[in-house]
This record gives sequence, structure tokens and C-alpha cells, in this order.
Amino acid sequence: MVNIVSVMTESALMKKQERCVQAMASVTVETVTVRLVGMAINVNSSVTSCHGRSRKGTCVCGECTCHDVDPTGDWGDIHGDTCECDERNCKAVYDRYSDDFCSGHGQCNCGRCDCKPGWTGKKCEHPLSCPMSAEESIRKCQGSSPLACSGRGKCECGQCTCFPPGESKIYGKICECDDRQCEDIDGNICSGHGICSCGRCICQDGWFGKLCQHPRKCNMTESESKSFCESVDGILCSGKGSCHCGKCICSPQEWYITGEFCECDDRDCDKHDGLICTGNGICNCGNCECWEGWTGNACEIWLGVEYP
Repeated sequence: MVNIVSVMTESALMKKQERCVQAMASVTVETVTVRLVGMAINVNSSVTSCHGRSRKGTCVCGECTCHDVDPTGDWGDIHGDTCECDERNCKAVYDRYSDDFCSGHGQCNCGRCDCKPGWTGKKCEHPLSCPMSAEESIRKCQGSSPLACSGRGKCECGQCTCFPPGESKIYGKICECDDRQCEDIDGNICSGHGICSCGRCICQDGWFGKLCQHPRKCNMTESESKSFCESVDGILCSGKGSCHCGKCICSPQEWYITGEFCECDDRDCDKHDGLICTGNGICNCGNCECWEGWTGNACEIWLGVEYP
């Protein structure tokens, strides 16, 4: 039983609650009994999700508090009565490095771009002076990637400019090469046993693995090796990999299975722009470990050098 000190009418309270609930497609509700003017009523009050399944805010007693992602603590990217406005939708992939919305060629209104004259596209990324259409430009910048410039650059009139600024590890016609993918969580390149070529490790003789982390020769017996690969429940590599020289090699068919005992699922890591950890960090057992200059749950916020 909760006593309300500042009493509002039952209808007013219900209207406030209804305003937030109407925007929720999937909620978890806990019933709280409150005392109003001598009578008890049930109010759906609980901490729950605002704006559907996007979980962009928390609803308490009909008021939404948005999950503001702005690192300064000021008014940030998510706002609105039901957190329905997400200004991140106005940012092209490369715009994460700047404060510009709508590619610097428009104004963002509740997550939608209104373009300046001479520019078009969902994020005002396409100049009308370009001889090809916005769709043709994007297709040319995509190549075989689902994202323009592989999610690592700016596409303008079919040409990619790779980012972040001054980052020599990202290159290629459609920014398809990301040599950061050759680094482990400690920044070691190919575990010191190979060289990185276009984001993939080429291992020295005697080593193998995505990061050249496994030796081909092993001085352990099979039983000794397996004893190091058993998880606390006694299952070898969580049933999702094989054991080699005391180390688990997770199933290559399930790219998202990782961890010392193949116990982690990288799909649990946050995404932005369709990329796990936004392509700016490493997923470490469900949590994004961001590379230098990046922050945010999905490493989507650039805090490094200013955009040139």
C-alpha cells in the first residue's frame, strides 16, 4: 500500500498513465495499490518500457523518462512525451564523428531530416547535382556489403570516404578493410603470430585461428587438454566447440559464439547502424568493449578528435 501525499484525481492519474501506455507495444506491468481520497484503486504504475520494444525510456506513473545517450548530460538524442523522437535516426553512419545531423545538409525534426535545397535522401546525404540517383549512389557504395561504405564511411555520389578521421586502419574502395578486427581486447595484432591484411590475420607457420591464437603443436595429452576445456557444469566447451591444447575453439558455423568456454553469445551485445558494437569495439561476453575514442553501450558515440 502506497500513500500518495500530493493527491491527483483518479481521472487525471489515469489520463497520465494512458498517455505513456498507448505508446507501448510490449510492457511488463506491476500493479500498485494507492490510496486516493479515502478509497483504494489499482493503478498500472511500475517501471516499464516506453515507446514499444525499443526500450528508449522508463515509464513511472504515466511519465516517461527517456534513456538519454548524450554523454554531456545535456538534452540528448532521445526525447518526446513517449520517447518517440530519436535524433540518432538523422545521423548518417559517418556523422557519428561530428555534431552534424542530416549529413550537415538539413534539419532534424523528431528523428526525420528536412533537407536544404540542393540535397536529398533519407539523411540528406545525396547532392542533386550528382548525375546518378540516390539509390544508384548507395548501391555503388555498398558493393557486397549491406551498408553503404561498409558502415565505416561517407557515401557521396557513389564514392566512399572512410572514417574516423585520420584512422589509417580503415581503407578500401568501399571501406571494406578494417584492420582493427585483427586486434584482441588488449590491442595485440594477430596475437603476435601473424600479419593483418584487410582486417584478416594471415598466420605464421605453426599457428591458426581468427587471431592466430592457437598453436598447431601441443605438448599435452588429450585428457590434460580436455580438463582445461571443461566449464563448471562439466561440459566440454559448453557443447559449442572443440578443445585443442587446453583451449576451446568455438564453432565457426556459429560466428557469434565466443568466450573462454564458448559460453558467450555476441548477439547479446548492443547494435547501432545494424552493427554489433557499431563496428567500433569488441563484444566481450555480451558487453561492448569500445576502442579508444568511443563510448556508449554500442560504442556509437565518438569522443575522439573533432570532425575535420
